[in-house]
Amino acid sequence: MIQIMNKQPKNLNLFTIRFPIPAIVSIMHRMSGVIIFLLMPFITIGFSITLMSSNGFANVISIFDLWFVRILSALLVWGIFHHFIAGCRHLLLDMQIGNDLIIARLTSKTVLILSFIFTALVFLI
Repeated sequence: MIQIMNKQPKNLNLFTIRFPIPAIVSIMHRMSGVIIFLLMPFITIGFSITLMSSNGFANVISIFDLWFVRILSALLVWGIFHHFIAGCRHLLLDMQIGNDLIIARLTSKTVLILSFIFTALVFLI
C-alpha cells in the first residue's frame, strides 16, 4: 500500500490566522462564560458580606473603589452582557435562523457592538 504524503504547508500559528468575525464572537462567547464562572465565587462572597451588616456593606463598597476591582467588575459586566447576547444569537442559529453568511456576519458585529455599548452604559450612568 502506497501512502501519499500531503506536501501542503500547515500554518499552526494562531496569531497569523485571520479568523472570520463569527468565529471571534464564538470564541469570545466561551471566554465570557469562563470569566463569569471564575468571578462568580467572589461576587457571591461579596454579596453575602454585604448582607451581614452595614459595616460589611461599607467594606465591600470600599473594595470596589480599587482600580483592579473596577477593571474586574467591568470585565464581569461585559462578560455577562456578551454571554447573554451571544447565547441568544447561538439559540437562533440552532433554530436555523440567521445561518446565511451575510446575516451571520451582521449578527456577530451586532453582538460585539451591543455588548460594549451596554457595558459602557452601566459604567457611565
